[in-house]
Amino acid sequence: MDWIQLISNCRLGQEHRHLERHDERTEFKRDYDRLIFSAPFRRLQNKTQVFPLPGSIFVHNRLTHSLEVASVGMSLGNDVARVICSKNRDFIDTLVPEIGQIVATACLAHDLGNPPFGHSGEKAIQTFFTEGKGAYLKDRVSTAFWNDITRFDGNANAFRLLTHSFKGRREGGFAMTYSTLASIVKYPFPSGAATKNKFGFFTSERIHYEALAHKLGIPQLSAEEGQERWARYPLVYLVEAADDICYEIMDLEDAFKLKILTFDETMNLMMAFFDEKGKERISERINDEHLTDQNEKIQYLRACVIGKLENECVNTFLQHEEEILAGTFGGSLIDHISPLQRDAYVACTRVSKARIYKSRPVLDVELSGYRIMATLMELMVEAIEHPERYYSQQLIDRVSSQYDIDHPDLEARLMAVIDYISGMTDVYALDVYQKICGISLPVV
Repeated sequence: MDWIQLISNCRLGQEHRHLERHDERTEFKRDYDRLIFSAPFRRLQNKTQVFPLPGSIFVHNRLTHSLEVASVGMSLGNDVARVICSKNRDFIDTLVPEIGQIVATACLAHDLGNPPFGHSGEKAIQTFFTEGKGAYLKDRVSTAFWNDITRFDGNANAFRLLTHSFKGRREGGFAMTYSTLASIVKYPFPSGAATKNKFGFFTSERIHYEALAHKLGIPQLSAEEGQERWARYPLVYLVEAADDICYEIMDLEDAFKLKILTFDETMNLMMAFFDEKGKERISERINDEHLTDQNEKIQYLRACVIGKLENECVNTFLQHEEEILAGTFGGSLIDHISPLQRDAYVACTRVSKARIYKSRPVLDVELSGYRIMATLMELMVEAIEHPERYYSQQLIDRVSSQYDIDHPDLEARLMAVIDYISGMTDVYALDVYQKICGISLPVV
């Protein structure tokens, strides 16, 4: 792959249009602004990141997480672009210096496709078709579509959200630039080639991915039908690294605030990222700044860890740039950082799985969320299967007109249901669930 071809400001759906501009923003900055002001991005404030939506203690939701990931992504991209351009001065007057903006924008978008209640919401959609009342539909849809819905994944859904032309939306969805779109496709293959239910695009959006892969020069690694694979777009590694850094370290801070982890446990986990000299410098700085409050100490140390990991990932990307451009680099950037930081990161992951993700508040949200999502799927799919029924029509009438819920094709109707439910916030999904199940009445 070649950097000049990889960085393109061509827009999906507007490839042959002359776009008149009235300000000095770059096309990649326009992508960023479109996302910031969009309804799907705004709805992230009411979607669970890990812990229940806040009461008296404010922890991260999908919106704050995405903003933090974008901040780290901007730093990663800018640092990489600066070094790349210093090695090849011909890049300076091209779009290569815009890498930081592209990565930051992709970071904003990386969670847009996540359904309510996170992982449990994904599982509820998947298992409705594999274990629930939707299993009978297998013989009525194509194999490719069945793979899409039984392996439903938020990553593929984000690509659909940005590229699909819903009713009333322009051709090409958000009409984002090719480089921004390619940067969010963490798994560049269809659902038939999915590993652990992770894949990059639904069958309906495959044509869009193929177009941008061709335009950007992303090589196809496998052409077997249904198992096609492409090399990862290089900037995906930076988006992934920003996400890996933020969710792991910020989850520790949230766990401390919620008293799931003690102060000493959190400090020890974060201090492990530094050698003895680094630990001494941090301790001296904490004393110099007169940080006596435990929350302030954790916040300062968290900033130090993120800075350290950002630097490690930049170095790793640059060390393996040739492999990344050749499509032969394996794993994530975090997998290849220095042993000290890698071991510390693995220790954090181990604690998170054992103590945080299995904590009572997290499990309670997952259990409740799964039931809510499963019920919504059951009722809405039954409604589109039997629209002649009175109750079905009542349900269909409350769905926004942007969703093609009455399409003559069954697969299109099923996808419209998934679009509708996966686009809900946690609070809205709960509200709809309570109303259509007769648990609560609307307050006028």
